[in-house]
Amino acid sequence: MRSLFRRRSVISGICGLLLMTVIGCAGGDSDVASKDAQTGDRSTISNEDVEPLSVGAIPDQDPEKLQRLYEKLTNYLSIELGVPVTYQPVTDYAAAVTAFKLGDLDLVWFGGLTGVQARLQVPEAQAIAQRDIDENFHSIFIASVNSGLTEVKDASDLSELKGKTFTFGSETSTSGRLMPQYFLEEAGVKIADFKGEPGFSASHDATLKLVEAGTYDAGALNEQVWLDRLAAGEVDESRVKAIWQTPAYYDYHWVVNSQKLDGVYGDGFTGEIQAALLKLDASDPEQAEILELFGAKKFIETNNDNYAQIEAVGREIGKIQ
Repeated sequence: MRSLFRRRSVISGICGLLLMTVIGCAGGDSDVASKDAQTGDRSTISNEDVEPLSVGAIPDQDPEKLQRLYEKLTNYLSIELGVPVTYQPVTDYAAAVTAFKLGDLDLVWFGGLTGVQARLQVPEAQAIAQRDIDENFHSIFIASVNSGLTEVKDASDLSELKGKTFTFGSETSTSGRLMPQYFLEEAGVKIADFKGEPGFSASHDATLKLVEAGTYDAGALNEQVWLDRLAAGEVDESRVKAIWQTPAYYDYHWVVNSQKLDGVYGDGFTGEIQAALLKLDASDPEQAEILELFGAKKFIETNNDNYAQIEAVGREIGKIQ
């Protein structure tokens, strides 16, 4: 009897310990996750315990190409950062700004103008990285071969566009609208000088196709998209040609709400995101594919001050109040 009693006591004790463990686990996961997030240690946290990092981008290109790009990027970031990362597509440029403002997007690939618009609405937001090509970015003016337009050798020759039909990209695109309009006005060409109302195609690819088809005599688009489509053989050069490259300006960049992210994932998390982006290496085949899809050799650091010109031009033409 005494032996049986001991066995029952041992079993009872083990059950009690197991019950306490279960109760502790049931109530402690969030505490552990919270504590580890505060200390920046996410190595012991299951992905199920961590709020996904939501990545977005302005829809400036073909949706299928963007989906391919961001699927590869989010997989890379999830491994580097140790948290789940998801890509959330948006319908237009304004939706990307609004989603960032509301906190629905945490890390966003903005153009120069949309990045400024977003940061003005989220005071804690920071521009943290850009491609190597973005500190000296250009727009390309293209023309239908049948338009009669010739190469613009000097900005003053932009007057040839008066009386022609013209399309921009998105209304809030830096390279497809803001800076092209700025340089046109600098050359004395106003929107009212075009034949009819200018078009707003919504994306660089659409601008290219519209001018190629002869729907518009000319248009302006992102230089990187133009060069990429040429290299891929996707441009019918018997129907459309480049006629002018704009002066350089700062453009695309990654923006984060650093205060929010450091609060959710731990102090210094913004720096970890920046480091992961800067770490992308063209010598690694998988990372090289990400960089190639971005049209870059690498990412470099940037900061909010680099977009002062974009903000000034945005205010000048009424895109920033």
